[in-house]
Amino acid sequence: MDQQTLLTVMTVFVCISAIALLIQAGMLFGIYKATRGMQDNVQRLLPKIESLIDTSRQTIEDSRKQILDITSKTSDILEIAHKQLARVDALLEDATARAHIQLERAELVLDDAMERAHDTVALVHTGIMKPLREIQGVAAGLRTAIQFLFRGRPNPTQATSDEEMFI
Repeated sequence: MDQQTLLTVMTVFVCISAIALLIQAGMLFGIYKATRGMQDNVQRLLPKIESLIDTSRQTIEDSRKQILDITSKTSDILEIAHKQLARVDALLEDATARAHIQLERAELVLDDAMERAHDTVALVHTGIMKPLREIQGVAAGLRTAIQFLFRGRPNPTQATSDEEMFI
């Protein structure tokens, strides 16, 4: 390759490089314009964004206050519920103890009543029924004796038949 061709090739490449640099400069200018347009849009939206941020901060602060208030009220409610449950538990324990005592008393009363009834039945049996049986026995004996006396002399045929019945 001779010098002239080399110089021509280099000139062409330098021109291509110059064109590329001009294109890059144009693109940088376009980026600059787009950035300026975006900056203007952001400048217009900036007050709205700042007011939104302020509103959000205030809402968060109000929410914190409300959450703290709710938390304290919930804590109070839980404490009251705990106290009430302790009272109910104590009441149930007391009622259970009293019911147990009453059941024991009722059992003692029932046992005493059963024992007294048994004693009364035994007393009636020994004090009234036994003498009645004895009286009935004496009365049956007297009746038989009276019948024997009023019956007269036994008939031998009847005595024989009576004896045959026992044999």
